[in-house]
Amino acid sequence: MKRRTFVKGGLAALGFTALSSYGVLHSSGISYAGPRNGFVDPLPVPPVLENLSTGVDEATFALQVQRGSLELLPGLVTPTMGYNGNFLGPTIKVRNGQQFKVNVQNDLNEPTTVHWHGLHVPAEWDGGPRQLIEGGGSWHPEFTIKQQAATLWYHPHAMGLTGAQVYQGLAGLFIIEDEVTDKLNIPKTYGVDDFPLVIQDRRFFQDGSFAYAQNMMDIVHGVVGNHLFVNGSLWPNLEVPQGMVRLRILNGSNSSIYRIGFRDDRTFYQIATDGGFQEKPVKLTSLFLSAGERAEILVDFAGDSQGAKISLLVDQYAGNRFEAMQFTVATASSTSIAVPESLTTIDWLQENESVKTRKFVMESMGGGRMGMMSGGGGRLTINGKNMSIYRIDEQVKLGTTEIWEISNPSGMMMRLPHSMHLHDVQFQILDRNGRAPSPEERGRKDTVLIQPGETVRIIAKFEDYTGIYMYHCHLLEHEDNGMMGQFEVVS
Repeated sequence: MKRRTFVKGGLAALGFTALSSYGVLHSSGISYAGPRNGFVDPLPVPPVLENLSTGVDEATFALQVQRGSLELLPGLVTPTMGYNGNFLGPTIKVRNGQQFKVNVQNDLNEPTTVHWHGLHVPAEWDGGPRQLIEGGGSWHPEFTIKQQAATLWYHPHAMGLTGAQVYQGLAGLFIIEDEVTDKLNIPKTYGVDDFPLVIQDRRFFQDGSFAYAQNMMDIVHGVVGNHLFVNGSLWPNLEVPQGMVRLRILNGSNSSIYRIGFRDDRTFYQIATDGGFQEKPVKLTSLFLSAGERAEILVDFAGDSQGAKISLLVDQYAGNRFEAMQFTVATASSTSIAVPESLTTIDWLQENESVKTRKFVMESMGGGRMGMMSGGGGRLTINGKNMSIYRIDEQVKLGTTEIWEISNPSGMMMRLPHSMHLHDVQFQILDRNGRAPSPEERGRKDTVLIQPGETVRIIAKFEDYTGIYMYHCHLLEHEDNGMMGQFEVVS
């Protein structure tokens, strides 16, 4: 690829040093980026995708994977990809128990897939690299939603293409609702007091095109951007009611880890992890999310005067701080909502239910760029192996519960964070280096951050479906370059 100059947008040059702890994010020396001309553009709220079914027990949708263009930076047009539009995709909303059907049309001139990240789904419809949709082709998944209320997402997962396609815009939210949601007195009017926030960083060439994966450092450390977007908008403003607001936050970046909070350090309450509601709200002033993780939070603007402006700050693992967006308090809320004392009951899996403990070592080792299809040596490995589509790495018996022990023994020269994402199942975190998980991680999860030197144990039950699924690092450049494996659920 021809080299072009990066657009820096007022930030220091990109830093690729892997930090050893979250605490470094608030040290002096953080590059800070705020809007030059104020928060002008309204936050785009992805539309809810039309349900083409008339029956309450069915949800039928149509997705078109397409190329487009968008003015992401002022005065520059960026070639993009999107679902049913130029960038990102509509929000899919379903209910637990519904029959889900979707027609996916791939109008790209390259293969893609649509992976339902976090969804409990039959293997044939998982949308991983085994379910390739060629350019000009279509795909027609059909299955029953068997899952509690949660904020999930969908994105491509073709081998070697995931990072580039997500970077160009292929991502969207997938929301499940159920009877628990119906009964809770929380904000639930989408686009009024219930808002999605897809947070992503990007970097650009001077002509406005994305500067993606330019060298081996990008692969090793992940492509880290110096512009931050929320729902595809730079420095947007969101008018919120003078009351309680629910934010569904997705770290939709390729490889960045974010610390998210408010400029005035106000408290908020986390009510959900990746896989749905926690048992009780967790009071926080900041929230950490690695790439692919989600959280739902409640923020109370009732004590703010009408017209008040509150900024959302996002600290990036690479050392940059972004003033990501602004909330402007508008009219008083028409409903009175307090933070609930309890949310749901979680069926906690117990260690004595586990029939097997498996160990997974995520390593960044020396060597050149690997050939993923060959299964040969390389530097981004799980248990010393690179991904091969022709190899099943683990076999799990249907209906059993297992503990997976995941370690990141990064050496002095390669202290890199990793994350582990499991397809199909929602797991629970047992401990980090022998210590109980923090309250904000106590819930159903499908993606977990593994810091250098950490060992994290998770527990999951593999039920309902047999077939081949993926596990991998969700730093997408790591995934695309071999840090991925396959497990098969067998009867």
